[in-house]
Amino acid sequence: MVEYTQKEHYTIQDLQEIVKLLRSPGGCPWDKEQNHTSIRNDFLEEAYEAVEAIDLLDMAMMREELGDVLLQVVFHCTLAEEEKAFDFDAVCDEICKKLIIRHPHVFGDVIAEDTETVLNNWDAIKKETKHQETYTDTLNAVAKSLPALSRAQKVGKRAKKAGMDFRTAQDAFACIQAEHDELKEAVQSGNQERIEEEFGDLLFSCVNTARHLGLDAEQALSKATEKFIQRFQMTEQLVTESGRNMPDLPIEELDIYWKQAKDSQKNN
Repeated sequence: MVEYTQKEHYTIQDLQEIVKLLRSPGGCPWDKEQNHTSIRNDFLEEAYEAVEAIDLLDMAMMREELGDVLLQVVFHCTLAEEEKAFDFDAVCDEICKKLIIRHPHVFGDVIAEDTETVLNNWDAIKKETKHQETYTDTLNAVAKSLPALSRAQKVGKRAKKAGMDFRTAQDAFACIQAEHDELKEAVQSGNQERIEEEFGDLLFSCVNTARHLGLDAEQALSKATEKFIQRFQMTEQLVTESGRNMPDLPIEELDIYWKQAKDSQKNN
């Protein structure tokens, strides 16, 4: 047990102190065992939960989940401080300097009266400060830890700056059909490695088409997944009401219930 005076309200300094106490000899066994790698997935999970709160526009949930994200930041900074690598103040210092450098239209004498100019300036400054000398460098700089659809869409967007892109959404859509045909041939060949490659190409083409249609591929798939769950729930309900069990039915009969659920959704 550690000595700590509880308060009515806490600040970022209190959070830093609490994390250090958790890591101290008299602190929490679990917290003391953690390192940057062991809590990596926790960071991702907390970030996704914060995004869900944003999607729901749930302020109470957002406040809680942003706190969980902040805890991850402070925890990593505490670990780094123990390793004498950097601390929380160094992280704040670096992001402040980055914001000032990348907003010369606010903190300098550059003129930028619209969002497009701001983003173009941002990209140019980012490319210079990160020493990205080629367009390929900018593609490689897209985080590999991003969800695959998000990474693909971002890579495609950056490739567009080099002129490597479809002229129209229709051209991108035509590529889906071409990749579909190549995947079909690969499946017929039975070569698993080729099947995987062509399937990936098909997904990448779908992402490019989404970008040309002004859609976010990750969000579109998330909505489709949610729709599937809702329709599945309705299908299960219909099957249960008929006194039957889903696993006992052949797919042909399940499709009948599925179509009923689909029609019901469309009518609501």
